[in-house]
Amino acid sequence: MNEVLAVRYGTRTTTRTESYLNWHVYGEPDEAFRMDYFFWVVRGGGRTTVVDCGFDPEVGRRRGREVLVDPIEALAALGIDAATVDRLVVSHAHYDHIGNLHRFPAAEVVMTARELEFWTGPHAGRVQFAHSTETDEIAALARARDEGRVTTFDGTHDLGDGFALVEVGGHTPGQLIGRVAVDGGEVVLAADALHFYDELTEDRPFFVVADLEAMYEGFDTLRDLTDAPGRVLVAGHDADVGRRFPGRAQGTGIDDLVIRIDVEGSR
Repeated sequence: MNEVLAVRYGTRTTTRTESYLNWHVYGEPDEAFRMDYFFWVVRGGGRTTVVDCGFDPEVGRRRGREVLVDPIEALAALGIDAATVDRLVVSHAHYDHIGNLHRFPAAEVVMTARELEFWTGPHAGRVQFAHSTETDEIAALARARDEGRVTTFDGTHDLGDGFALVEVGGHTPGQLIGRVAVDGGEVVLAADALHFYDELTEDRPFFVVADLEAMYEGFDTLRDLTDAPGRVLVAGHDADVGRRFPGRAQGTGIDDLVIRIDVEGSR
């Protein structure tokens, strides 16, 4: 059966006004809160899949993010050599999700066709899209495509061994989520289809939106997928992930940063 790990590699302090689309319409005061940065590891069927690869540490610092651990060093602490990883799922192409793509030279990169098409197309450089990306990182994605290492899909994609991908869009043109079968049920890896849990409970979109209707539809999809016993939802940037899933890795040297996503141990 599959094992799912969330690796907390970065953090920052943000505000409601800065993070939610049109926060003023809710008529509530602003406040500061913690925003965490994760990537995920899925192990099962004799294979290790990395889901997203975090931001480049120097890029993160330039953007005012605190680096808790270099994502590649975090993988090494888990016994995973990024240079030999053979499958990397890319939920979307923002800087904090593909920042270390060039450090996975052997990996098949799996993403939606729409996401690849958009970010290597004519509108990606417009500032309202481009502020969430780095030019050289998009170029690295294009090189992986030219090398024949990118596998794309529309709609849904079955990776086997109880691991499937679902295209939802919204936050970016081709944002995807993951569904992973585990002991006791299923883990839904929302990535940035859900930055924070209260986006779902309060129906409040994040401020970076490619398609607002699709973002709301993505919320509905996440509700439907997790509206059953034994299904747990992992948000992409919520500090509450660590509280909801108290299990930690053991003997890695970064145990407090590696969260075990267990259905039975979730709160």
